[in-house]
Amino acid sequence: MAQVFVNSKIQPGKVVVFIKPTCPYCKKTQELLSQLPFKQGLLAFVNITANSDTSEIQDYLQQLTRARMVPRVFIGQECLGGCTDLVNMHGRGELLTRLKQIGALE
Repeated sequence: MAQVFVNSKIQPGKVVVFIKPTCPYCKKTQELLSQLPFKQGLLAFVNITANSDTSEIQDYLQQLTRARMVPRVFIGQECLGGCTDLVNMHGRGELLTRLKQIGALE
């Protein structure tokens, strides 16, 4: 069930972030991405605690990304990592480049 849930959220051309609302790193990731001019519907934050199988979702994220913790940031099928990875990419200018490449920004 967790595999189906996660795979249904990850889509080409879309940025998906798996989060827990109480996590400070998730909040920081949300703040950073929410400041960018995403096209409607191409940025999604998925609260994994809204499901009863949170632990199974994290187990599957670990299979996919080699890390169980959240946030897990995906651009299309590729996982960029977590909050620190995203902040570093943004600082180097790579995040905006990648988002423009997939046509996610206005």
